[in-house]
Amino acid sequence: MLIGGEEMLRLLPEKVVCFDCEWCPDPASGRILYRLSDSLSDREVVEEMWGRNGATADNPQPFLKTVLCRVLSIAGMARTATSDGITVSLFSLPTDVTDPRKASEAHIIQNFLKKVGDQKRQLVGFNSIASDLRILSQRALIHGLSVPSFFLRPIKPWEGFDYFASDGQAHVDLSDRLSGYGSGRVSLNEIATLSGIPGKMDVSGAQVPDLWMDGKYQEIVNYNEFDAVTTYLLWLRLVYISGLLTDEEVKREESAVRHELERQVAQGKGHLNDYLLEWDRLAAATSLRFGRGTVAAESE
Repeated sequence: MLIGGEEMLRLLPEKVVCFDCEWCPDPASGRILYRLSDSLSDREVVEEMWGRNGATADNPQPFLKTVLCRVLSIAGMARTATSDGITVSLFSLPTDVTDPRKASEAHIIQNFLKKVGDQKRQLVGFNSIASDLRILSQRALIHGLSVPSFFLRPIKPWEGFDYFASDGQAHVDLSDRLSGYGSGRVSLNEIATLSGIPGKMDVSGAQVPDLWMDGKYQEIVNYNEFDAVTTYLLWLRLVYISGLLTDEEVKREESAVRHELERQVAQGKGHLNDYLLEWDRLAAATSLRFGRGTVAAESE
């Protein structure tokens, strides 16, 4: 069942996944494209890739086209609505950073896109049109992956999910919905933090390449999970202001997120406790709670 709305979002599907990807320069791609010697270390290859793409003393790690980068991790918060209520679950790929098969880029991308496509989940990201969806498509093509449930577009819009339609509801880019372009474009950290939702924690995207080359893979996955939860909570706020959930409903959904994080902390994911503490700190600092606008309006 799809619930209609009239504001920033038109629909609240039963199945949603808010996701985020992390990637870094791919030495294998650099060796092939630039015909670099196999005798060079991965770090030397990456330095060469940055150098060929405009590295300077002030900007030693310039932006690289996503096609030159390797997807390291995908994390998501999945929401499922049934007659029995709402369930949310946080997941991340790879599930085991020490397993070469599970940690392979092809396995990560194939698993994520197939599950999303097969389940027909609404895909929600932040700057996902310009970055996440683009790199997933490019790297899936490079690896020769076949994921028709995700990539095959319906002939007519009403005949199925279309994750690539610019005005569709199968893929929602929160940055696109909330920002302009140029200097007015808002970052996830800015809008989340000011909304009482944790933004950037101990790691930023700029640190991911060094973490990868230093062998700190699990730290990247942990950071990825933070951003996935933040994207979900920001989407939940947008659902609320669009009138698709009532005050009480959205409070219950927020509580469901908290319970899921507490459950995973109990299973050993201690980094998520840091997220919960920051969430509490920001909530107190901003004094923002779901339903605040409605309560204020009623009291005036």
